[in-house]
Amino acid sequence: MPPVIPPFLVGLVVAPLAKRLLKPLVRGVVKTSVGIVLEVKQAAHEAGENIHDLAAEVAADMVAAQSSGDGHRAADGAVPSGSSGGKDEAADRGESDVRTPKIRATAGAGAGKSN
Repeated sequence: MPPVIPPFLVGLVVAPLAKRLLKPLVRGVVKTSVGIVLEVKQAAHEAGENIHDLAAEVAADMVAAQSSGDGHRAADGAVPSGSSGGKDEAADRGESDVRTPKIRATAGAGAGKSN
């Protein structure tokens, strides 16, 4: 019959070995995980900046298009052919048409960007 070794003696011998072997492994896993999280966070931040910049450009284009269209009409001062005044335009438009909201550009659209 083989000798019986109490489990606590096995634990006393195995614990230092496990600590010596597992500590670098766990440290590497944690270090890699933190690195991946930081890279994903940075990529998400850059993507958000790109989307914000794109939205600011589109808003600026829309404002420029609206101001050039409104300025051209106001400068001419002429009523377009086919409409006879302000009340008829509302009737021509109909009640089903909805006015689109004006897009306003913000003053600090790209001021906080750091590269």
